[in-house]
Amino acid sequence: MKDHLNENEFNINEYIRLDQMPHFLCPGCGHGIALRALLWAVHQLGIDKDKLAIVSGIGCSGRLSAYVDANTYHTTHGRPLAYATGLALARPDLNVIVISGDGDCLAIGGNHLIHACRRNLNMTCMMLNNEIYGMTGGQVSPTTSGDRYTTTTPAGNTEPVFDACALATAAGASFVGREVTMQIIALRDMFKKALVHNGFSFVEVISDCTEIYGRKNDLGASPEMMMSQKSTMRPFAYRNTVDVPFRPNAMKTGVLTEVDRPEYGNAYREMTAGLRGEKGGT
Repeated sequence: MKDHLNENEFNINEYIRLDQMPHFLCPGCGHGIALRALLWAVHQLGIDKDKLAIVSGIGCSGRLSAYVDANTYHTTHGRPLAYATGLALARPDLNVIVISGDGDCLAIGGNHLIHACRRNLNMTCMMLNNEIYGMTGGQVSPTTSGDRYTTTTPAGNTEPVFDACALATAAGASFVGREVTMQIIALRDMFKKALVHNGFSFVEVISDCTEIYGRKNDLGASPEMMMSQKSTMRPFAYRNTVDVPFRPNAMKTGVLTEVDRPEYGNAYREMTAGLRGEKGGT
């Protein structure tokens, strides 16, 4: 892959299906920003669109694959990692990317995530975390913050929150990172690192749901929610310029895990090649 460093060369229209516009995302939704950062990374790495495969599940995040002018696969709820596993094993020449939401990836798809991390197959998973089931009615998700109101928690959420990155690291993912949509350059660079990593890469993107989640919890419009990302998730970087109390328990961003361990696809092909040799090449 060739790294195209001239940022001015990037034209997102070259990477999306214009006949699918206008998109269905709500005004202020962070998912479009995340998709732009991902495609910007694809462009700068020089990945051929014919060698790019994007697999998505159900939810607002699941619709994003339809907008990308590449090989795309819209699968069933919670199963994009399972479909992507078969694709990555059958076609190791492809750059396989999974786009999933917090409900799709951590709830019904949680077991698939654990085993994808454990296997360490060469693909990248972008999990868009907006803390809600935004498309299907605004129900509570595994990442909904404590005391937040949803259609299924009218008195506030009392369930503990999943730390998706800690889960991915514990399950064996060899690259784990987290970034916010406000930091689009940092998000783009995070995707570049994830895409060239040999093994399973998991990137959690904090993406605001302004209409279903923000309105219900009086979090303000999109600008206010974006500023909240800045103030509550990057306390060390902004505590001198933003009048927000220091929060030692704020989630960390950046590359959280990066280790070198055997990639599952290569190990599997080496094993099966040895078995074929023992049987006389059959």
